[in-house]
Amino acid sequence: MGKIYVVGLGPGNIDCLTLGALERLNSGDINILRTENHPTISYLKGNCINYDSYDSIYEEKENFEQVYKYIVKDLIKKSERYGVVNYFVPGNPLVAEKTVEILLDYKKEKGIEIDLIPGMSFIDPILIAIDHDPVNGLKIIDGLNITGQKVDINTANIITQVYNERVASSVKLYLSEIYGDEYEVYIVNSAGVRKEEEILKIPIYELDRCDKINHLTSIYIPKVDKINTKIYDMNDLLDIIKILRGKEGCPWDREQTYLSIRESVIEEAYEVVEAIDEGDMDSLVEELGDLLLQVVFYSQMATEDGYFNIFDVTTGICNKLIFRHSHVFKQKKVEKCDEVVYNWNEMKFKNRNIENYTERLSCVPRLPSLMRSYKVQKRAADVGFDWNNIYGPLDKVKEEYLEVIKEVNICKGGDTGKVEEELGDLLFSVVNVCRFSNVNPEVALNNAINKFIKRFELMEIKSNELGKDLKKMTLEEMNTLWNEAKYT
Repeated sequence: MGKIYVVGLGPGNIDCLTLGALERLNSGDINILRTENHPTISYLKGNCINYDSYDSIYEEKENFEQVYKYIVKDLIKKSERYGVVNYFVPGNPLVAEKTVEILLDYKKEKGIEIDLIPGMSFIDPILIAIDHDPVNGLKIIDGLNITGQKVDINTANIITQVYNERVASSVKLYLSEIYGDEYEVYIVNSAGVRKEEEILKIPIYELDRCDKINHLTSIYIPKVDKINTKIYDMNDLLDIIKILRGKEGCPWDREQTYLSIRESVIEEAYEVVEAIDEGDMDSLVEELGDLLLQVVFYSQMATEDGYFNIFDVTTGICNKLIFRHSHVFKQKKVEKCDEVVYNWNEMKFKNRNIENYTERLSCVPRLPSLMRSYKVQKRAADVGFDWNNIYGPLDKVKEEYLEVIKEVNICKGGDTGKVEEELGDLLFSVVNVCRFSNVNPEVALNNAINKFIKRFELMEIKSNELGKDLKKMTLEEMNTLWNEAKYT
């Protein structure tokens, strides 16, 4: 087994080469560069130092993953053949170098001998160029995996490997969703390279319009000034609720309990649904925020009481989603939506130790009655207890309707218990018709309510035009206005 020296070439200036790097360059062992696109190459050429590079591999392979894997395997082969190999990378070997990361994994798995000879990373000259002290917070992100690593608005961010306009465009789209188009960032080119270093301050929307992008380009994103930008994230919401619930916080917020705000959860959920039904995206943003507030509020109270915290909540739902989506995360092949739902339910029942079919029905939560009846019927249908077609539930509606009339005639102002029972059966049958028609009964009834309110409003407008008060009109007069509103 051979030995691989992984050597950092520094950010670009020749005087940033370490003594260790110079020693390896002049060791007489085979020198291999990940890329010639680095300013110190002029030193190698000027001093007649022989080397090979992997630049041609970037053209041959379809993606970077294939390039990096090829480089690692080739380095191992060459180390076995030549005994010792010097592998040179820009900057510091442990900063934004995927091939080094893969090599170190191989070292752990296969016992390959690897020595790291550090160099100054490109991060240092960037920090000097923009006068940033990393103790104030800094996150370094690979521009080729920005959605996987994610920026943090609570600290400064440096995005590396923004080497062409295509990568810059992808970064721009991601950043604009978080910071907005006008937020100003810094393009830093050739950081640490004397006479070539360049810093440009531009708004995010201009990132892919800049003609200065090259293989030595990084992007510096300043920490968000929340007072002026009004940009916040989940961490801010957690902090705000903690403050409001604290000793110096809001008296009302401090007094709330699990029971006192439970109705707010239902109310906010319905307001979310209303915004969706009305297609009002501005309201939906606001209402989703209100609903999220309930989750954070409960989590803060539970944290104070020692039960759980918000990370338990997010961990729980993430584990649940991964477990119930084995067809995505464990490569279990599922092709149809119905099969996905079936698997989801089966895993849910198993996880909750639900052992028989009746328990599947009784464990439906106490939702609004229309929603609950819909879910109960669906679960009964899942085990085969269902009508063959929609005409079965339609006939059942007729049957229950006649029974309601019969009980109303019998009752005539007396005991209404039986009428209540038959009306419940009628409503349950109507929900079955909704299910067969792929209609959500809750939505259908809400639409009917909204339609009624709208027509009633038109009735009132008409009555005002006639100079009459609805309350003082006869039922016949109001019916006339209703019919007019109905066809307006």
